[in-house]
Amino acid sequence: MSTYIVVVDDEPDVAEMFRQQFRRDLRSGRFMMEFALSAPAALEQVKAIPDPSLILILSDINMPGMTGLEMLPKVKAERPNVPVIMITAYGDDATRKRATELGAAGLLPKPIDFSLLRREIERRLERAAQCVIGPSRTT
Repeated sequence: MSTYIVVVDDEPDVAEMFRQQFRRDLRSGRFMMEFALSAPAALEQVKAIPDPSLILILSDINMPGMTGLEMLPKVKAERPNVPVIMITAYGDDATRKRATELGAAGLLPKPIDFSLLRREIERRLERAAQCVIGPSRTT
């Protein structure tokens, strides 16, 4: 089973930056990254990825058309168990509070701290593996 992370950002160079940061993981097939240049495109991708393959959504907040905050309740309605981490250059308290109220699992400031993001992805991969394998039992 493939494991997917969806990255939503209207800047095309973001996809290349993520591909460079996670190139070993992507080449080895440890997980797949899908990229969307808009919130509507991301919603379509989220619908197309089968459960429980989708483990994380990373979304920019400030995008033309539908913002990341406008997309958040829609994606949570479609996939309530998939964490969504918002990414923004404007990580003020009001934005953080609004994102949390709408169901975001966290807020990452730009420029992205990829070591922090890698740790978050590792946690999500471990959880996904536990769900597939199931809890260990002792007799």
